[in-house]
Amino acid sequence: MMKYIETKPHWDLSPFINFFWELKGIESDYHWERVFPDGCLGILINLGKNCLTDNGSRSLKFGKTYVVGAMTSFKDTLIDRNSHLVGVCLRPATLSNFYNHTPENILHNDTIEFNVPDGLNADKIINDPIEYLNRYFTERNRKRTNILNSVINDIDASNGQLRINDISRRNYMTIRQLERNFKKHVGMSPKEYSNIVRFRNALTIIKETAQNRSLSDISFECGYYDHSHISNEIKRITGKYPSQL
Repeated sequence: MMKYIETKPHWDLSPFINFFWELKGIESDYHWERVFPDGCLGILINLGKNCLTDNGSRSLKFGKTYVVGAMTSFKDTLIDRNSHLVGVCLRPATLSNFYNHTPENILHNDTIEFNVPDGLNADKIINDPIEYLNRYFTERNRKRTNILNSVINDIDASNGQLRINDISRRNYMTIRQLERNFKKHVGMSPKEYSNIVRFRNALTIIKETAQNRSLSDISFECGYYDHSHISNEIKRITGKYPSQL
């Protein structure tokens, strides 16, 4: 078991940050906590003992800050009573608002330790994480715009069902420009991001109406071809079948 809390940032940061979060393990037995993709990039600091993430391939060390690239598949982290993680879920394409960053496509599906000057301060964050994070990101916010904001809003509003041609035309970009900007600033292609948004919408519907609607009906509403298409896509992204969610 664990305690997990999400908190909205200061209103001035809301165009760039979805939420802050804090996770604490509360039982001695360890378990793998699975996170599904949401198209966003994150920053986190480990305030507990070292723990494994990225399905066991990477160790998060005490006091270190990490950037978590946008994911296209699930990620497992090992949690026990000594686990204590604090993090930030950034809106897509906003990392450069706060950091001189590596192009996000290099971070794709990866977790990378930040350089010390950019890292969060473990001594300062421990007493009041939310106050510290609001101050830290407000001081670092060097830009007030997001080059892909209208594109991302279009994809989100359509639940990932807009065609790439329509997205580029509505936002006065060529498809090549759209692809290049998305891979640089979001860390994936616009098609991959659309697939994640569509998946998240389907997941919400499945969880809320699983007893009342067939999977074929949900697949049609969410823009999948059929029952098999949505089942295979959910299995690829989550590692689970729809009936296991």
